Order: sequence, then C-alpha cells, then structure tokens
Amino acid sequence: MQQEHGRYILDDSPARIDFAAVQAWLAKAYWCKGITCEAVERAAQGSALVMGAYLDGRQVGYLRIISDKATFGYLSDIFVDEAHRGLGIARAMVRFALEHPDFQGFRRWALTTMDAQGVYAELGFKPLGDPIWWMEKLSK
Repeated sequence: MQQEHGRYILDDSPARIDFAAVQAWLAKAYWCKGITCEAVERAAQGSALVMGAYLDGRQVGYLRIISDKATFGYLSDIFVDEAHRGLGIARAMVRFALEHPDFQGFRRWALTTMDAQGVYAELGFKPLGDPIWWMEKLSK
C-alpha cells in the first residue's frame, strides 16, 4: 500500500526497505543504541508491518508494527532522517499505520517515547490511564 505525504511516498513494501540506512539511524537512537543490521532485519521479519517514507526513491523514514493483527498494535522504531524532520513525516507514517486496513478494530495501540509526546498526542495517544497494569522486564 502506498500513500503520498506532500513530495514523500509512504510505502509498506518490505522489499523497499534500505536496512543499511535503517540500521545507521537506529544505532544512534536512544532506544536501541548500537543495534546491528542483523537485529534490525530480524526485528523487521518478526513484525506485522514495516514501512518507509521515501523522497525521490531514497528512504528517509522508517516505522514498524508489532501486532497480533486482531486486538493490539505496538508502534516501534519510528524514525525520520534528521534532514527531513519537522515536515510531519513521522505523524504521517503513524497515521498511515493506524489507518492501514490490516490493523483495524484493535482494542489498543501503544508506543513509547522519551521526547515526542506532542507528535503522538495529536494522533490521539495519551499517557497510560492505568500504568500499574503494565510491567516490564529489562535485559542488562
């Protein structure tokens, strides 16, 4: 599936993903510093959807969905190349994911962010209503 966002094309074709570019971006991101290309590709293979944002055929953004495709979706690794930030690309990618026909009727969408709450609040995300329900187990 494809969608336009100004001059950008949003596309959910896994074959189009430039994993070298994605790994370079994510390896510098606070949530997965140092991630290897192998781990990025394995994560993509285990995801319900991966998508990219493209300008003139070059990938400038990435997002993936972890989901059972029936009740729950987790938006992960949302990233826009620094030169293309501030143009609503991340918001457009999230909207693309939320409206994707394969992911309708969910009880809950989730994501985590340290610094982009305002971006996602505009799309209906809000802090956890009952954070005591959530648990985590961190490695290392």
